[in-house]
Amino acid sequence: MTTDADSDNSWFGPTAGGNGAWDAGASGESFGRLWRAFMTARVTIASVLLALQASIYVLGQPMPTTMIFLSVAYFAATLAVRVWGRPQRPGSTFDAHWVYTVGIDVVAFSALNFLQLGTLNYTALFALPVLLASILGPLLLALGTAASVTLLLLADAWWVSLQTQVDSTARFLQAGLSGSGFFAVALLANQLALRLSREEQRAYSSQSAARIQSQVNELVIDTLVDGVLVIDTHGVVHAANPASRRLLTAQGEARAAPFMLAAEFAWQPLAELAHRTFERQAPQQADVSLEHASRHARRLQVRTRLAASRDGSQESLCVMFLEDLREMEARVRTEKMAAMGRMSAAVAHEIRNPLAAITQANALLEEDLQDAGHRQLTGMVAQNAQRLARIVEEILNLSRVQEQTPQVQTRALRLDDMVRRVCADWAQQTGSSQRLRIRPDTGQTAVLFEAEHLRRLMVNLLDNALRYASPAADAIQVSTDVSAGQIRLMVWSDGQPLEKTVQSHLFEPFFSSESRSSGLGLYICRELCERHGAAVGYQRVARERVEGNEFFVIFRPVSADMVLPPATSDTLF
Repeated sequence: MTTDADSDNSWFGPTAGGNGAWDAGASGESFGRLWRAFMTARVTIASVLLALQASIYVLGQPMPTTMIFLSVAYFAATLAVRVWGRPQRPGSTFDAHWVYTVGIDVVAFSALNFLQLGTLNYTALFALPVLLASILGPLLLALGTAASVTLLLLADAWWVSLQTQVDSTARFLQAGLSGSGFFAVALLANQLALRLSREEQRAYSSQSAARIQSQVNELVIDTLVDGVLVIDTHGVVHAANPASRRLLTAQGEARAAPFMLAAEFAWQPLAELAHRTFERQAPQQADVSLEHASRHARRLQVRTRLAASRDGSQESLCVMFLEDLREMEARVRTEKMAAMGRMSAAVAHEIRNPLAAITQANALLEEDLQDAGHRQLTGMVAQNAQRLARIVEEILNLSRVQEQTPQVQTRALRLDDMVRRVCADWAQQTGSSQRLRIRPDTGQTAVLFEAEHLRRLMVNLLDNALRYASPAADAIQVSTDVSAGQIRLMVWSDGQPLEKTVQSHLFEPFFSSESRSSGLGLYICRELCERHGAAVGYQRVARERVEGNEFFVIFRPVSADMVLPPATSDTLF
């Protein structure tokens, strides 16, 4: 017997000659099943022959002892191939594999047919080797096997004619007809096997394509921003992408499919919409609110589509698309604010010239005034004109899309001194002294940041903390530290945790979780940090066992060759 090393005959590779019915791929498993079936059939026929010969011998009928030994040898050969043999294609010629399978069958049946005393006819047994060669091997081997069987039958008829004086025409005719039948069986069986192999290859290719398409579909659905649910008529969710699991849960505890849509009270609006889709057999659309037990409500826009089989043989499925209304509104608001920003930039650009004229005229008027009251009024005009000029410049800076960061007059300042000063002014203006706690811890460490920009950065972060903090004492905490060589400023508040959808857009322009906010505060913080080589971020941390939201800034340190003057001034040079 050959082994796996014989790659030409291996059932995982092509047949020798390349025209076999079972070439490779999907047909390998079917070939193995057929091979084992044929080997089992050979063992069964061998056992029947052995039992038959033994019965005749026991009954005392005359029979050559050679037939019993031949039946035993044939049974042992077929059993050995079945037990220790492996599925293997015959080659295109009479190779070793053909010898110990088809060849043994042909020789054994020919010997039995030759040794029989006229009581039994073993010609029908030749159908087994002919079918084995036709179905498992190429057409050439099948026809060769049929030809060898035919020649052996004719030879047997010739031998009988020599041994007897009886007219053997009928025996020759029977041998010729049997041989012709075996040729027809070989041809038909081989063609049927070829067709079956092609159909199986086509089915295997279709399954592979369907499997790849299914994997692509799953990948696309999993990466969709919108949630997707697949629901049957009983309200069972068979598939849910990550976005839908996030939208369905309040605290991010996702539930894997399958699950009942009616299992949660908050999901009842979705279950009713799916039921309405099946009942009306038409797509539905609605805005729903999922009220969770934690009093966390999520507003969704829901669209359904009915996926029904064309022939009605399979159960219909409802495909439900979920989209967060707050994110939709935020996108719309972003587009509107972006348009307003472009318009504001145009208006600010037009204001610059008249504002410059007002500032110049006020300066000329102030030179001719002697009255203190009048000079105070012109001073107020000059101060507010400068304020307007700064606002116009900020609007213009935000509206410009530049590849390079604008040059800023960066100055070194002592961080703790600046933090104390800004926090004191902010607490006095907002009346939040009882809610604010300051914990500076960088000593005389200096950072590179323009003083006015740092003031604006801190005010934006403090205003944001005040908007969401509780009225408790120390609800807002500002601290500084030096950790692992990084100088950090932290603004913490005990507000509610931010959702992941909000966190991903925190520092984008015109994005806000509140419709009344412009969404520019944190974006300006990010822009100011990037201009000075700093970084701003967000994290959820606990302070004194109280969870809260913390915005942190990592500064660029002052180089060692810079000489710092006394700490009496916030700007050093």
